[in-house]
Amino acid sequence: MSFEQQGISSTWTALVAFAVIGVGGIGSLIMGPVADRFGRTTVTIALMLTSGTMSLLIGFLYGGNPLLLVVVALVWGFSVVADSAQFSAAVSELAPSKNVGTALTLQTSMGFLLTLFSIRLIPLLVEIVGWQFAFAILALGPAAGIWAMWTLQNLPTAKKLAGGRG
Repeated sequence: MSFEQQGISSTWTALVAFAVIGVGGIGSLIMGPVADRFGRTTVTIALMLTSGTMSLLIGFLYGGNPLLLVVVALVWGFSVVADSAQFSAAVSELAPSKNVGTALTLQTSMGFLLTLFSIRLIPLLVEIVGWQFAFAILALGPAAGIWAMWTLQNLPTAKKLAGGRG
């Protein structure tokens, strides 16, 4: 709809949506080795700070400069998928080996449930508060995740992550 206000074809909307989803896979590929090198909790916190910031910004770009909107959406897509991959890696590193499959299944299921809830919530919020503020609610997830990763980072258990780099 933002593109429509600018007279841009809906085909571009679909292409941008595809790119935002696709860049998440690239984010996971790139940020996995980065987290292995610099620490899983540190990188995950940085990714969640980025995705949360993009959630706060993107609504204010609605109806504005489409190029800036696309850049923010791509940065969000890159960071939001990459932080999820880091949570999965952390679960696989911290769960007892006999429970890794169950733990990953639970973590993935909860992630999909949260995504489903978010997808249903945004249109309702758009009606209530408008595009400018609807996406801001998504920043609550990264805020909670930052707190969780920061808490984990300060526990002795973090030494089991990323080859001892936390």
